[in-house]
Amino acid sequence: MFLRRPAVLPSLACHALAIFWLGVMAGFFWTYSANVNFATLEMDGATYARVQSGLNRNVRHAMFFGFFFGPPLLCALALATAWASRRAGWWRCLLLAGVLYGLGIVVFTAQVNLPLNAYTESWNPLALPPDWAQTRERWNAANLWRAVASALAFGLALAALCARAVQSSANNAAAASSSAATRRESVRGPAAFSAR
Repeated sequence: MFLRRPAVLPSLACHALAIFWLGVMAGFFWTYSANVNFATLEMDGATYARVQSGLNRNVRHAMFFGFFFGPPLLCALALATAWASRRAGWWRCLLLAGVLYGLGIVVFTAQVNLPLNAYTESWNPLALPPDWAQTRERWNAANLWRAVASALAFGLALAALCARAVQSSANNAAAASSSAATRRESVRGPAAFSAR
């Protein structure tokens, strides 16, 4: 379906990679919300301060940054290399996925989670601030938002690929039908045209 048009392959490759990256990040945030956050709720304040600070510090590495910042970049590359299709529904759906992830994950994390991380990392586990439990709740709620937003972005990117496949199949069918009509006309030859 897509392979008949090699010009589509760069955009399609970026689209597929964006879906993969979005799925990885949706799984990361969901796993954190559905498992790690529940575990932190059972911790006393001193343990929470040490564990959360350790998790925050250890997630800062190249592979995580690549997956964290990759989805909107891959969506943008897929869209830019398919600019001619910008009026198609799938194109707009993928645009929405990239914007949702960019604003709902990247910007939201910078504005909400990172300040909470810095605050948590500043704590002395033996002399916690009085709002430590509220800070934990705010962080967990913010991460749940990221889980939902990343899952929605993943779903939108996947829906865009399905819509793209349907459109490609319809375009191929229309091209095949047109080609068959042209062949029939050429078989009839010039006599058929002069008889009209």
